Amino acid sequence: MRKAAFVFSLVLVFTVISFAQDFRTPRPSPDATVSQYVGVTKITIDYSSPAVKDRKIWGELVPFGEVWRTGANEATTITFTDAVSINGNELAGGTYAIHCIPNANEWEIIFSKDVPVDGSSTLDPKKEALRIKVRSEEHHFMERMTFLLTDATDNSVNVVLAWEKLKVAFKVDVKTQDLTFQKARDAFKWNQLMAAATYSLDQNTNIEEGYKWIQASSLINENYWNTRILAQYYAKMNKKSEAVSTMEKAIELGNKMPNAPFDFDRMKQMLADWKK
Repeated sequence: MRKAAFVFSLVLVFTVISFAQDFRTPRPSPDATVSQYVGVTKITIDYSSPAVKDRKIWGELVPFGEVWRTGANEATTITFTDAVSINGNELAGGTYAIHCIPNANEWEIIFSKDVPVDGSSTLDPKKEALRIKVRSEEHHFMERMTFLLTDATDNSVNVVLAWEKLKVAFKVDVKTQDLTFQKARDAFKWNQLMAAATYSLDQNTNIEEGYKWIQASSLINENYWNTRILAQYYAKMNKKSEAVSTMEKAIELGNKMPNAPFDFDRMKQMLADWKK
């Protein structure tokens, strides 16, 4: 009986703890997130959205000429999965805190690598990644501060901050074509393909597929290492002329390396034997 009561008490304690962890009351400035893919690049903004509540926002609640944390509660952040351009200024991929210095007609928007947990408006100049200037514009009334991602294409999107009767915006450009090709190349590393092809050759198995792997490796990044393996595949397939010309290319590539490859002499000897 005592054991059953103890087990029941234990279950009750864990239930209460679990409920406490999940329980939350409404926040005056609720959390919000907006995200958008621009080509292969994902842009995400995490922020809190304060309300007007019959207050004068610009120049009073949010003073002009002072650093503002762009919202409430925790730091407002913007995350780019790849490098982007902000109004023509390059910015590396990563997560940045967004700070603003509002003025009557022109704002400064600051992207900081320092992301304070408490949303502090304190700025460390050494961690400032980018600062741009934008014009403020009239906007229809918005009770809650809201970030919008508008006019999205495969290569760009506009980031709009709107609150009360005002908005500011900046454009994010992405090199989608270059990124797409690079991500495709990265998905199949030349050295990994070469390693698989080398294994097939050494084991004298799966030669047909190994040949495709070493061809793909060379297409991604032609160099001494994969070219010498490709030459050996040609030799394996009794394509002597292709083997000789490809190994000659490998030797040429090896000669251009700062230091001679560890197997350079062996490849030279292999080429000499093929030419006999």
